[in-house]
Amino acid sequence: MDRVRVFQVATGNVGTEMVRRIQRHPDLELVGLHCYTPEKVGRDAGEIAGLDPVGVVATGTVDEILAARPDVVTFHGVWPDVDLYERVLEAGIDVVTTADFVTGHHRDANHPHPSGRSESDVIAAACERGGSTFYGTGMNPGLAQVLTIVHSADVTDIENVTCIESVDVSCHHSADTWRNCGYGMPVDDPEVPRLLELGTRVFGDGVHLMADCLGIELDTVDFEYELGACTEDVDLGWFRLPKGSLGGSAFRYVGKVAGVPRVELHLEWQMTPRTEPHWDIQGCYITKIQGDPVIYSKHLILPKPGTDFSSVEAFAAIGMTVTGMPALNAIRSVVDAPPGIVTSADLPLRAFAGRFSV
Repeated sequence: MDRVRVFQVATGNVGTEMVRRIQRHPDLELVGLHCYTPEKVGRDAGEIAGLDPVGVVATGTVDEILAARPDVVTFHGVWPDVDLYERVLEAGIDVVTTADFVTGHHRDANHPHPSGRSESDVIAAACERGGSTFYGTGMNPGLAQVLTIVHSADVTDIENVTCIESVDVSCHHSADTWRNCGYGMPVDDPEVPRLLELGTRVFGDGVHLMADCLGIELDTVDFEYELGACTEDVDLGWFRLPKGSLGGSAFRYVGKVAGVPRVELHLEWQMTPRTEPHWDIQGCYITKIQGDPVIYSKHLILPKPGTDFSSVEAFAAIGMTVTGMPALNAIRSVVDAPPGIVTSADLPLRAFAGRFSV
């Protein structure tokens, strides 16, 4: 089959890793790279990603994306660029993104569009004009919920479905991201719970995605939390956590029906183990399903044997890989999908399959 022509947007933590991964992906051909940082424009994409030159020069305007006529734009910025999405989609180019969009519930509720319409309405209208498709995913929210849903195939009389992420997050070197979630601030600052919720509301999309797949209509999706205070000053090299500041958290998005928890997404995040309270971080994703029978499953992500962990960047690359690869592997299915906004509930099983090296 012909390879899908990909124009990537952004080369931050995830985007840089995806430039590397596209080079090895048998389905995909990198035909362009859009950068927001002026200093990167004009440089070879391989050089930006720490590779040998690949013959793709970074550009900085949407017009240059449109002129390249790619099959799909992959967007790996931290935050969505709805103006870019709209122009690309109405030009008939599909979009796959790892930026803050899984079902659209979170964006529509918390990020009003300047036009007065919801972001989903703006994106859907652009898809209709261009006959294009829009898809958002990631590891969590995203693939983690697909794994949980698959585990429910064994169960009858489901009572509760819970997806858990229990991870050390110190490998994600984005100080702005963690400040947005209240990390580094005193845990007794009343702003911290509000910031933690504001910075993580996209995880509510994971609850909505699971509920959609399970055919259950939720009355509410509630946010619940516990905060862990650093017991000493912690210097991670790229981020400082003073004693008494937020260094870990356990929070939940709980989907309820008639007040009863039915579909839940739990997150146990550790920036440092030196917090009080402290959680037993398991370094994996866990599915718990109460029903007949009961399901308990762990999804572990381990480095390739022989991986050199002499630098923290090498360790961080694993997290960036599992965030971006669900998007790359789904591209062919998204290109084949009908126009409009699609979620993981709409795509075939092959959309979640990796590829053998060739």
